[in-house]
This record gives sequence, structure tokens and C-alpha cells, in this order.
Amino acid sequence: MTDLDQLTQSLARSLKRWRAERGFTLDALAARSGVSRGMIIQIEQARTNPSVGTTVKLADALAVSITTLLDHDQDARVRVVPAARAVRMWTTEAGSHSTLLVDTGAHGPLELWEWGIEPGEGSASDPHAHGATELIHVTAGELTLVVDGAAHTIPAGASASFEASAPHAYRNDGAESVEMTMAVSLPPMR
Repeated sequence: MTDLDQLTQSLARSLKRWRAERGFTLDALAARSGVSRGMIIQIEQARTNPSVGTTVKLADALAVSITTLLDHDQDARVRVVPAARAVRMWTTEAGSHSTLLVDTGAHGPLELWEWGIEPGEGSASDPHAHGATELIHVTAGELTLVVDGAAHTIPAGASASFEASAPHAYRNDGAESVEMTMAVSLPPMR
């Protein structure tokens, strides 16, 4: 079984478990997440590997972090995540990527990410749940952060925070690679 097959199986098990724990029907989760009922069924039956955007929508709707949804151990008081267990969520041929380094589900999910964006590339995100916040620290290059249609330039050494319940995107409009660290705080389940 490949790593992708294991990830697909893990997501199927975890999505079923969290949906049951929250008491959501397929239709209720579809309505909360904006993901179709048919897609949720395919994911729960491990017949598809959903996009990062779909996985984020489902995690947000369930008020859990992505790694919680991917069935990673959440029980230890201290959890060390070796580099090999970090979850690479997307990558491009040019080398852009985002990696979920570690997270916690306590009191609302909190996630720590590492990003690399090559010149001319970027990634857009659908709005997160109301009350979600992102913190970004740029360590190399110059990031163009677009929040609700407005572009903001964040140079190396600078940081930014924003309400992530608006559509947002991360772009590299410059000539050198952008490297950044991001923390995402999601509201607890209501």
C-alpha cells in the first residue's frame, strides 16, 4: 500500500468517526462544509483522494484540525512530530509547497505550517469558519497576501495577522523564493 493509499484510508476512517461524534448526517456535513454529499460518500469509502481545499472545508466544518482529520495521534500531553510525519499538503513542479508541521485540537484547532512559494506561484484558500485567524511570518522573499481582494506586501522579517473567514491567497510576485511560517487558529465547535 502506498503512502497516498494509507492517507486515503486514514481520512475515510477519521471522517466517518468525526461525523458520527458530531452527530452530523451526510446532508448536515455537506451543508456545513460546502462539500457535496456525493464527495463526502466517496471520501468515507476511500474511493477518492480529496483536494487540500476540500479537506480544509471538512476539517473546518467538523471544528478539527487537518491532522486530526487525517487520524494522527492526539492523546499525548506532549506530542513530538518527526519531520517524516509532517503532512505535505500540496507541492508544485517548481517546488512550491505547504507542510502542516504540528497541530492541536484542544480548545479549537491550532495548526503550525511551513510554506515555500516559488516566483510566479501562489495558492488560494476558501474562507475558513467565522472566528478563524492566521498569523504569518515571512523568513525569505516577499509575500503578497491577498485578503478579500486587497493585496498586502509582507517582506522578509515582517509578520501579519488576519481574519481568515474571508477569501485569501498567498502569492510570490517577486524574483526570489518566499519562505514563511504560518499559524492557523480555528474556533471551537459550537
